[in-house]
Amino acid sequence: MTKPVKLPDSSHPITVTPSTDRVSVTVAGRSVAESRGTLLLQEAAYPAVRYIPRQDVDMNLLRRTTHQTYCPYKGDCSYYSVPVGGERSLNAAWSYENPHPAMAAIEGHLAFYPDRVESIEVVKGP
Repeated sequence: MTKPVKLPDSSHPITVTPSTDRVSVTVAGRSVAESRGTLLLQEAAYPAVRYIPRQDVDMNLLRRTTHQTYCPYKGDCSYYSVPVGGERSLNAAWSYENPHPAMAAIEGHLAFYPDRVESIEVVKGP
């Protein structure tokens, strides 16, 4: 069975905007990510999501899980837990490692669920 592939359009817009805001992700008092090079993805009416470059994430604190999902706009999605956060931090981060061409900008980035980490701090910056 072939997975459907959809392109963003006026009925389901998706924008990806580079940001120089400082973004910090903390779990159980540990810095998991720190970046000034995030991408802000706004999809339709959903809340905006910060995608952090993989090189700005301490991947030693994350463990890939078997959980996977599919988005017809972005592609196959992989998930990561942050073990130091315990049960709360299961599948706390996600990544489209080979996104559809229309969403190629988010390749090599991860995003975090705000309710599965201690904090996602955003400091507006130049």
